[in-house]
Amino acid sequence: MKPLIACLLLALASAPALAADVDVVDTTFAKVQGAHPFNVRDLVMMDRVSDPQLSPDGRYAAFGVRSTDYAANKGVTAVYVLDLGKGGQPVKVVEKGSSARWSNDGRSLYFLAAAKGVTQLWRLDLAGGNGLDLARHAAPVQVSHGVLDLGGYKLSPDGGRALLSYEVFTDCANLACTHERLAAREKDKASGTLYTKLFVRHWDTWADGRRNQLYVARFDGKGQLPAEPTLLSRGIDGDVPSKPFGDDSEFTFAPDGKSVFFDVRIAGTTEPWSTNFDVYRVPVDGSAAPTNLTADNKAWDGFPVASPDGKTLYYLAMKKPGAEADRFAIMALDLATGAKHEVDPKWDRSPGGLAISADGKTLYATADDEGQHPLFAIDTASGKVRKVVSDGTVGGYSLAAGKLLLSRDDLKRPADLYLAGTNGSHLKQVTHFNAADLKNAQVGDAEFFNFKGADGANVQGYVVKPANYQPGKTYPVAFIIHGGPQGAMGNGWSYRWNPQTYAGQGFAVVTVNFHGSTGYGQAFTDSISGDWGGKPLEDLKLGWKAALDKYSFLDGDRACAMGASYGGYMTYWIAGVWNEPWKCLIDHDGVFDTRAMYYETEELWFEEMENGGTQFDHPENYEKFNPINYVKDWRVPMLVIHSAKDFRIPLTQGLSAFTALQRRGIPSEFLTFPDENHWVLKPHNSVQWHDAVNAWLKKWTAEGAR
Repeated sequence: MKPLIACLLLALASAPALAADVDVVDTTFAKVQGAHPFNVRDLVMMDRVSDPQLSPDGRYAAFGVRSTDYAANKGVTAVYVLDLGKGGQPVKVVEKGSSARWSNDGRSLYFLAAAKGVTQLWRLDLAGGNGLDLARHAAPVQVSHGVLDLGGYKLSPDGGRALLSYEVFTDCANLACTHERLAAREKDKASGTLYTKLFVRHWDTWADGRRNQLYVARFDGKGQLPAEPTLLSRGIDGDVPSKPFGDDSEFTFAPDGKSVFFDVRIAGTTEPWSTNFDVYRVPVDGSAAPTNLTADNKAWDGFPVASPDGKTLYYLAMKKPGAEADRFAIMALDLATGAKHEVDPKWDRSPGGLAISADGKTLYATADDEGQHPLFAIDTASGKVRKVVSDGTVGGYSLAAGKLLLSRDDLKRPADLYLAGTNGSHLKQVTHFNAADLKNAQVGDAEFFNFKGADGANVQGYVVKPANYQPGKTYPVAFIIHGGPQGAMGNGWSYRWNPQTYAGQGFAVVTVNFHGSTGYGQAFTDSISGDWGGKPLEDLKLGWKAALDKYSFLDGDRACAMGASYGGYMTYWIAGVWNEPWKCLIDHDGVFDTRAMYYETEELWFEEMENGGTQFDHPENYEKFNPINYVKDWRVPMLVIHSAKDFRIPLTQGLSAFTALQRRGIPSEFLTFPDENHWVLKPHNSVQWHDAVNAWLKKWTAEGAR
């Protein structure tokens, strides 16, 4: 008893001192009026345009816009419609809703929104005299009535049915059973959960035994769906769509509406170390169990799209089991014979989800490509690939009536909608959200550069000038290291690691797309596996030198390196092996101990692919580039940021690094968010994050610092 009492007394006595060591941050703000350098307060209040959907006749564009309710500390998504024939301003037709989709006759919009706290499907009738009446339409009508949140949906080609995704206990016979079981758990005073297999937790959520499952329901004569739909993914031990980020691109109707295609990874006991997704077909009435169409490939198959004539199923497929960053090939499956072939074997890029033209002759897909994220068209017969929209980052897109509607952003502008022909001709911007704010908020100019990196390879990076750039002056530098690691810092707008937030604070920004980055060929992407601290580090060193040689406005003596995820790993790594150039370091959710990371993370396939197997079979691979082994060489002040709901790289990684810094006596700070995951998403948290990061940068790059 005595030691416990002594500890309690000590804790009470030290409480005031501990409180003094915790910084309380005021994240309230008033919007800056007039011309000013871009800042995080501009960033969090921007309208975010997404999910473009063309009406069947190509005249109207429906899309989502997320605005920020800063007082409520959340984003609110509304649905807008723009008459492309008349032009003018978009009209907000749904105050709170998302995932708007046109009815097959183009006279109504379906969307998701809450009803009594449960997400449901709604219909908004817009039919008017000559076209749609966007100003005087009827009130939305709720059409689904399930007791669980509707996760996603897709309408059948004839408009008579809808695919519906619900998260359920798979041993339940209906949705009501899952609802009742969840209610019973809420009342249970015992809070423990007993697990018998992984995943125990995934991304930011603890597993509770539920799976996303795919259902279908028919609209009745009044356009209503039954409360209990028909289960299609019967017997499937997996998530449709996948967790945590799956969507309606993972399931679709056949053109005749008689069958449904979906992709899924069967869980079993191997889910955390398997990437073996397969594409299934199931009768639309659920009269038979789903049939696996891609069982021969033990790697990832997904994102099915049927040809308009219903004879061919196109989908994406990787060839390397256990990989998540292998190249996706476009595959064609003859549904009559079962024969498969690769459509694009000569295209060394990894496309995203697919769309198909009305005549079935052209597939569309986006892909990273040398710092850009263009939209490509792929000829289904020859596999020939051409760029349709080249510069910047193409997000969502929609095809109808010989037109192409897409969202597009770049390093200086957030997303807006553009209209073009299906070949990319006559590209025209049709929305101008944030235009007034961007006119006042000054941003920095960006420029890509190339240099010879590791092994003499051509490597690309870019520089962003400060928003207040003046020729002849020199500026401190934020050297940003991207995550992934199979990712890239490209010509796109971001609401997390946006270079303009640093440019607006008077910093130049330098970033390098090192070995492992996407958009430069699959061999370049693959080269990082097993070499996390090797060629990528060499590229960063050579890229930093190349930038300093090329851009005289960079002050190499006032520079800080920073990164998140793999970029955070690299920040910890260079803290021990390449700390000479840096006045400070900033690490967000990085890997500090590669050995512990294997046993703490959830998606084991990633660790095993990157390190050539399990840690217990290949411990030497995990130690080869382990930052923890070089803590004795750390010397640079570091800000560590790590959030409690990050299950991809758990909190203990950041806390351990901060412990090392404090024990070494190195100036350091630790910022943690109990309510954020691998990303910082809430508006007030984003402001606090940026304020802490900018304060750290300014402190250590100020004239005369250290």
